[in-house]
Amino acid sequence: MGESGSSASSSFSSSSENCCFEEAESGTPLSAIAEAFEELSRSLKESNLLRLGPFSDSCSLVSVLFGCLGFAFKFAELEYVAKVHDLLEASKTYETLSDILDHDVEHDTVRKPGSHSRNLRRVRLGLDLIKALFEQFLSSNECSLKDAASTAYAQVCAPYHTWVIRKAVGTGMYALPTREQLLLKLNETDHSVQKEMRRYIDASIPIIQYIDKLYLSRNITLDW
Repeated sequence: MGESGSSASSSFSSSSENCCFEEAESGTPLSAIAEAFEELSRSLKESNLLRLGPFSDSCSLVSVLFGCLGFAFKFAELEYVAKVHDLLEASKTYETLSDILDHDVEHDTVRKPGSHSRNLRRVRLGLDLIKALFEQFLSSNECSLKDAASTAYAQVCAPYHTWVIRKAVGTGMYALPTREQLLLKLNETDHSVQKEMRRYIDASIPIIQYIDKLYLSRNITLDW
């Protein structure tokens, strides 16, 4: 991640969050996300491909998590939402994730700003960022959200960001909600959040690995 979002981001973010809470009427936003990614993971295992429409719909649910993290991850929220919106629009033309990569490879636009393949790469980083944050959050009951988020950011996004962005994110970390405040925002308990975060972690791993393989199998490195 690390590219600016479009002006339409805020409206799409709002609709995404509303969608998330509508989906979670019988549960919580986090359980809706976990369920969506478990379904994606099952579909991937059965067919060895990911359809762009369902993938983008599932990714749109994740935007509410960035919203819960406040200023420190505002850059991620705006960028992530804009990229997911692009993929949702692309799903009207392309059936699978593989299709958009094939198109951009053919036209030599994989890394071109605004290309679907570049946006997919940024969305994948967003999914990985949330996974890493959850892993850190669950590593210890004493782990604060600030510590979890700082470590996750350093692992996933910092290598691709300029010093200015890294500095701004570091400053914003001090404004993150507490562990207890996050649980309240997500409508989770200490027990339930462990279950739902673990569900997302387990379901997202094969999806992230699959996306990486789409690039690597086309001789596209992942250092961008």
